[in-house]
Amino acid sequence: MKKHKVRGKSRAIAARRGRYRASAAALGAEAENKGGIMANDETLRSLMFTLSYVLMKRRRDVTSADAQRRREVQRRVAHRQYFQQRHKRMIMMMMAQASRPIGAPPARPTRVWSSIESTDWWERVVMREFQPSDWLEKFRMTKETFFLLCGKLKPRLSRQDTRLRPALPLEKRVAVALWRLASNVEYRTISALFGVGRSTVCKCVRDVCHAIVLLLRPLYLRSPSEQELEDSARLFASRWGFPHCVGALASLHVPIIAPSSNTHSYWNSRGWLSVVTQGAVNGLGQFWDVCAGFPGSTEHAELLQNSTLWARGCEGFLRHEPERRFMGRPLGFLMLGDAGYPLKSWLLKSFPESGALTEAQRAFNRRLERARGVVDEAFLRLRARWQCLLKRNDCRMDVVPTMILACCVLHNVCEVHGDEFDERWEEAVRHEESPQPADEVSPAADDRHGEEVRALFYWVFGPKPEAGEAESGREEERVGLEEERAGLLPGFTETHHLTGSGLHYITSL
Repeated sequence: MKKHKVRGKSRAIAARRGRYRASAAALGAEAENKGGIMANDETLRSLMFTLSYVLMKRRRDVTSADAQRRREVQRRVAHRQYFQQRHKRMIMMMMAQASRPIGAPPARPTRVWSSIESTDWWERVVMREFQPSDWLEKFRMTKETFFLLCGKLKPRLSRQDTRLRPALPLEKRVAVALWRLASNVEYRTISALFGVGRSTVCKCVRDVCHAIVLLLRPLYLRSPSEQELEDSARLFASRWGFPHCVGALASLHVPIIAPSSNTHSYWNSRGWLSVVTQGAVNGLGQFWDVCAGFPGSTEHAELLQNSTLWARGCEGFLRHEPERRFMGRPLGFLMLGDAGYPLKSWLLKSFPESGALTEAQRAFNRRLERARGVVDEAFLRLRARWQCLLKRNDCRMDVVPTMILACCVLHNVCEVHGDEFDERWEEAVRHEESPQPADEVSPAADDRHGEEVRALFYWVFGPKPEAGEAESGREEERVGLEEERAGLLPGFTETHHLTGSGLHYITSL
């Protein structure tokens, strides 16, 4: 009985083990099938990636080969055109030589440098064949001044050669910039002339202008010292008969292309786009204060009030120590302006033109305009020499103010070193298509102290009495001046300078 029970349990255990083995085998087969499917997916994905890479690389190689083929064709065409032009020039020269009669004197060798488009134009033509008149015409300065300028700009503009290419010579970079400033021609024209890229021309102009402003402005365009102010006052008094004057003030509008933003503020009163510049010159026509970069709609008075000259003038920059007396009254140095500026104790302007002006006031206006003409002449020579300020400037707005300042500095450099000014350059300025705007400030903006100072001067510049009337009219003149002074200069009590002899002495300066 017991044996039968043991045998039954053994059979049950064996049957259970058999079922376990069958289940494990089924699970193994199922897992093996799934692994095979996953392996097939990975293989297919890697195959698709490989095919995509091969196709993209093939397309890139084909595109690169096409581009290289086009470049080679263009190079060959340009090379063929160059040799064709060269052969054409040679044939024309041979024909000209053959057509010359026998026994005729040899003709002067022609200068064909203007039609040579190669990189040796600078080294072979400019440096070896340019005459002094060519330097003055093309670069607006003598050869000596040009190399002096290059020496002063060398710390900022010198470059080192690299393994890829040699650096552009310093003299050539300066010449490219001066050619642009003097002629205002397009970048592509200068690029073909000097054998450099258009981007190189643009970079040369920008770098040279920045270097001029940074290195030369402190040397050639700076505020005058006290001794220089005294020298300028003596020059104005001796040359134009205007004592105590040390400078003249005016504004200049430079035509530009339409800027990318805020375009409406650059339209001036004449109806064209411009950037306005304020300049102050001494008695020699050299700039000593320049404020550039304001939109063309800015009025002259507003420009002055936003400049450092206004702050320095109001702070007493033009006062003289020890104080000098004029007509019995302490008076500092003065500047002269046009009708667009407010009247101040240190800035005089003419009386507004009207039929009610006295003869003394008209005489004052004539004397002031004659003395103030030095700044008009300075701006005339500036634009005639550097015609980028005369023609429409197509540079970016962040470059234009620096370019204007650089031109003013170069103007002073040429004037200081005595470079010749060709009168023919002025023809372009005199036939200017865009006339300069003229502003006029309201008399309400004039200062009372400025009125008092102006009254002193128009008394001095007034007409003298005739010889026969000098003695008889001296007392009457004194009384009349006393009454006019009492109305215009309240509180001014000194009268010893109003005698006939004193007035005659001061007027004769």
